[in-house]
Amino acid sequence: MGVVKSAVLFLLAALTEIGGAWLIWQGLREQRGMLWIGAGVVSLGIYGFVATFQADPNFGRVLAAYGGVFVAGSLLWGVVVDGFRPDRWDVIGALICLVGVGVIMYAPRPS
Repeated sequence: MGVVKSAVLFLLAALTEIGGAWLIWQGLREQRGMLWIGAGVVSLGIYGFVATFQADPNFGRVLAAYGGVFVAGSLLWGVVVDGFRPDRWDVIGALICLVGVGVIMYAPRPS
């Protein structure tokens, strides 16, 4: 699997997991109701399937790498959807996480 396809899967995973968590947050904390919560649960379930399409067979590696995508994606979601303004430390931390994703997933490994 190429890096581009893998990155697209990570993006889709982020949208479904972060979006699902946000929907549940809205349903509970913003009192938008069970329909929002249910949509969030469905989205989180979809995330569980999306992650399995990564070519690497190692659950731990894929989920560890996705953790970095989750950190950066959560901050970006906050900017786009909630008007959150990250400070420089948020941005630096997210960039460090994305470098970690690159190392974990795409560093050359012996066959």
